[in-house]
Amino acid sequence: MSFTIRGQAAKPNLKRMKFTVKTPLLVLLLITLAACERESSPTTTQPRPHLVEVVEAQRIDLSVRRERTGTLRAIQEIQIFTQEEGQITELPFFEGDRVKRGEVIAKLDDRLLRAQLNRALALQKKSETDLNRIRDLVERRLTTAAELTQIETDLAIAQADVAALETRLGFLTLRSPIDGVVTERRSEPGNIADRYAHIMTLADQQTLITEVRLSELLLNHLSVGDTVELYIDALRTGSAAQTPLYGEISRIYPDIDPMTRTGTVEIALHPVPLGARAGQFVRVILQTQRSERLLIPFIALRRSTAHPYVFIIDDDNRAQTRAVQTGLEIGDQIEILEGLEPGERLVIRGFTNLRDNQQVTIVGSASNGSNR
Repeated sequence: MSFTIRGQAAKPNLKRMKFTVKTPLLVLLLITLAACERESSPTTTQPRPHLVEVVEAQRIDLSVRRERTGTLRAIQEIQIFTQEEGQITELPFFEGDRVKRGEVIAKLDDRLLRAQLNRALALQKKSETDLNRIRDLVERRLTTAAELTQIETDLAIAQADVAALETRLGFLTLRSPIDGVVTERRSEPGNIADRYAHIMTLADQQTLITEVRLSELLLNHLSVGDTVELYIDALRTGSAAQTPLYGEISRIYPDIDPMTRTGTVEIALHPVPLGARAGQFVRVILQTQRSERLLIPFIALRRSTAHPYVFIIDDDNRAQTRAVQTGLEIGDQIEILEGLEPGERLVIRGFTNLRDNQQVTIVGSASNGSNR
């Protein structure tokens, strides 16, 4: 490339510019570029460190607290059915009335059955008279043993008829099987009750119970007789609503639902506080006994198709995968039953592209009790 220069104000003459490059100038340019490239390129490439944040696994002495909701119901509720048909002649109790065990709560018309019973009694008496007469004749050899057998059979049938009718007459008078409260009255005197008609419901409300579903992991830490906090929101308002009532675990059902892995716990509220009623909403606070648990932050747990695992950082600052067996979730932490020892360092941040046996750089350590 050449320029025409004239005096101090030399300017390129674009019309006379020639795009030609001489060989010495080209060689000099290539040498200069090669030198610049060698200076800009490092002699070795340093890999970027893999940064991780860790936390130590710790044993913590604590209890597990869980809140569940349920519905209060009477410990015993009995539906009263008729066993005979007939017209209701007495039904003295209404909803809310208290009844005692053995007290008459309903009566049906018994005239037809009583007439049948009188007929059966008359046949029984006749059979007894005939039997005494036939026995005397048999002793004097004036009749056969077959006739004696027939009379004995007639008497047995008459006695059975009497017993059956007396039993059916007893069904026409209904008595309360428990001390309780009438919760439902389904008919009125004068109505015709069919056989097996539901006419009344009684409930023993001296003790109220509720049932809640719990994880199989928590059930193993509860026992029958454990004290439980209860809150019945309908009984109190304002700050008093936070005052707990107390019940106890009265039954732990033996079966576990195979789909949800939960079981049923029955909780009894006794004595029943004033105003508590079956059907009310109740909040249940269950708390296990204090014990030492090995806890890690939930975010440290990794999951695969085979089993959960964590990344452990060894003394050489290398990441190692470790399979673990988990227990209860407690807040933002999870209990480890097997696979870890207290004091081991776990990765809680920096999982991207992290591999087994990879060298890492620790940039921070978090407290196990921190919320993340």
